[in-house]
Amino acid sequence: MPPALGGNQSLLGICISMYHQRDTELLFPARVIPSLRDFHQGLWKKLVDSVCAQEEDSLDGLGFSLMMMRLSGCLTCHAGAHRARLGCTACAQQTVRRYKGTGDDLMVEFSRARVDVEAYLDDRGKS
Repeated sequence: MPPALGGNQSLLGICISMYHQRDTELLFPARVIPSLRDFHQGLWKKLVDSVCAQEEDSLDGLGFSLMMMRLSGCLTCHAGAHRARLGCTACAQQTVRRYKGTGDDLMVEFSRARVDVEAYLDDRGKS
């Protein structure tokens, strides 16, 4: 084993760990929400603060997560994707930073996602 590897690491182990991102999850994780606060002004900051003050499974928390899943494309992310190698935090920050609309447009996206979550939960409650 080359001395640069040290200890009980193997070359294969290093190659595997290069592509393993501990920040990557299957769907948008709520733990990332606070890191998005400063990427837009005004109502966006208030929204992020409000969502962070609530439980993850609140209507606003679920709506925010759904909005981010839609904007970031979480459902099409996979282990070989550039987004997965970035990790969820960097991907979400990049998504919000590169969003073409205004902060008001993001608020509309959030409202739509929140309404969709509410409708889904209402339908499930009737079953």
